[in-house]
Amino acid sequence: MKILGLTGGMGMGKSTVATLLQRAGLPVFDADAEVRRLQADHGAALPAIAQLVPHAVQNGHLDRAVLRQAVIKQPTLLKKLEHIIHPMVRAARAQFLRTQRLQGARCVVLDIPLLYETGAQRECDDVLVVSAPHWVQARRVAKRRGMPPAEACKLIARQMPDAQRVRQAGKVIRTGGSMRETERQVRQFIRSLRA
Repeated sequence: MKILGLTGGMGMGKSTVATLLQRAGLPVFDADAEVRRLQADHGAALPAIAQLVPHAVQNGHLDRAVLRQAVIKQPTLLKKLEHIIHPMVRAARAQFLRTQRLQGARCVVLDIPLLYETGAQRECDDVLVVSAPHWVQARRVAKRRGMPPAEACKLIARQMPDAQRVRQAGKVIRTGGSMRETERQVRQFIRSLRA
């Protein structure tokens, strides 16, 4: 079974590409969706988060604003939270891969925003990076989050630089143009996978 890593910074169009790959019949593990599930009401990660930041979890519900403020006040808290979440996501990913192998999948996609940062690329046979020009990325992030472009640029600056991801990629999908162009690149990529 071929394992394809899919990654890209916020606002690059990674979710769009993941959806197109899924529509083409490739099973996709969505790391962000798994994190949301772990942090949902009564989610598996909440007891450990409550031990770190008790006031962020009340009656089985995570107050994200309280957690965000705690991380801003105490930056080392982010690493501690990652030590809770990342192993749980890795376990879910391993279960996904086991299930797909048993079902005879020929190729699967691991949609992981922090693919390189967490070392998950070592599990992959190839990596697909989704990229767009910085101005497109900043505009998308600002629109999605309802913030000024300058604030969006600050968020983007906290992530691994796009050029670094692109250098390490086996294949790059450029999403700065039209949706039709993105779809064309994905179709071409899928044809190359099946060749």
